[in-house]
Order: sequence, then structure tokens, then C-alpha cells
Amino acid sequence: MNINLGDCLAVTPKFASGSFDLIYIDPPFNTGRTQSRKRLKTTRADGGDRTGFQGHRYRTEVVGEMAYEDAFDDYLAVLEPGLREARRLLSGRGSFFLHIDYREAHYCKVLLDRIFGRASFINEIIWAYDYGARSKSRWSAKHDTIFWYAADPDNYTYRYDDIDRIPYMAPGLVGPEKARRGKTPTDVWWQTIVSPNGKEKTGYPTQKPIAILNRIVKVHSNPGDRVLDFFAGSGTTGEAAIRNGRNAVLIDNNPEAVQVMAKRLAFAKPDIRMGGAAKSET
Repeated sequence: MNINLGDCLAVTPKFASGSFDLIYIDPPFNTGRTQSRKRLKTTRADGGDRTGFQGHRYRTEVVGEMAYEDAFDDYLAVLEPGLREARRLLSGRGSFFLHIDYREAHYCKVLLDRIFGRASFINEIIWAYDYGARSKSRWSAKHDTIFWYAADPDNYTYRYDDIDRIPYMAPGLVGPEKARRGKTPTDVWWQTIVSPNGKEKTGYPTQKPIAILNRIVKVHSNPGDRVLDFFAGSGTTGEAAIRNGRNAVLIDNNPEAVQVMAKRLAFAKPDIRMGGAAKSET
């Protein structure tokens, strides 16, 4: 695998057309504010500022902060060139996933239909979670949208037997065999966010759960396939790809993201390329 520091439009043109079997991107959502995440060090101490397991007290110390600006005057104009590159890079049986939230999802769907063709639209997946503050003035927004497009709507990778199973809500109604096997998920995926205190947490803003990417990688690519993420952030796509026997190319223009990915994916010994110095392909 390799990790590239650079703007996606400087790096992706160096890759051959049709050279990726799965492309997933999670771009900035155009929230209109700075996205930031503090990194904390927690030490057990009497009189600390927070209470943990079994009532023990802990002292927290801010040891760093990661941030990026997430405000664009013309969001679709910023996004469109990358989406057109994704279409060029997608193999004949490949799939493309765009992860976005409610602010821009409807506009992105229209743009994706224009680039990929409406016939190539396969699913609108809703990632639903239940965490964080509740609004007192509207229904609290607790979901993201993931659009799935196939290069060829009649011939794409979909490994049904590799779909993870989830429990039946009423197992007594389906019998012991079905209850034991579980059922396949629908287009609404219930999955908690990355725990702020969990081992998975990297400290990078907007990190997505690896369970989401594991499902996409396992079902929508084959072992040995090439996976691309050109808004790679904390490297979740890369970890899911490598741990499931795929190859991965990760791109991000934030040096902090590349540092996080390099540390997180050190087990895979990635080739780290600074300044978008990807090798040309023919």
C-alpha cells in the first residue's frame, strides 16, 4: 500500500484509467465551521476532573489538537473534479462510494447522476448512530448518507456470502436456525461512532468506524483488488483494505492526516510519498 501527501487532483492523474476496483471517499461535509479534535492524556489521580470505571477519578491533559477548515462557497465545484477522476479510475466491475451528510447529500446525488449516469446508482445507504447532544429546536441529525454507484450496473462486485450478519429483533418468530445465522443488513446501517475513549480512536477529526469500511471492502471488492481513498483522513479505508487482503492507495493533503495514517498503518509498512509524488502508471 502507499500513502500520498498531496491534493487528489495532483496525485490521481498519474494513475491509469480503470485501475481501481473500489473507491470510497469521505470528503469534508461543508459544515461551515472548523473541524477539530483534541488529543487527551488521561492519568488516574485523586481529585481529577472526570470519573471513570468503578468511580475512579482521572486527570485529563490536552496534548495536541488536529483541525481543518470545512467551509466552501461553492461546494459542488470543489467536489466535481475529484468525482470525475473517480469515474475515470474505476474499473469495469468497480464500485464508488461517496460518504456525506444531510447538508449536501441531495445536491451530490444530482451531480453523481450526471457523472456516473442515473442507471449506475445502486443504493443510498444510511449510517445511523445514536450519540451526542440532542437539539431542542429540531429533530437531532444522527445519520450520514453513503451513495453507491457501479461503473457497470449489470456487472459489479457484490460478495453476498461475505456480508456480516446481524441479530433478528424477534428471534422467536423465525426459528432457531435463522436466529442462529442472523440476517443481512438493509440499506440502514446501525453502527455507533468511534468511541472517544476506545482503542480504535486516532484523535483525527471525523474518523469513521472501521466496521463501516470493513463491510464495504469485504462485500464490494475481491481479495487482491485495489482500493482508493483520496480523502483518506485517519486511514480507516486503508486499514480495512489491508486487513481484508486488498491493496490500498490513500491520498490526503493534510500533513497531520498522513502522520496519523503512517502511525496507524505501520504494521503494513506503507510506502509514504510526500508532495503527491505518485509513480505514473500506463
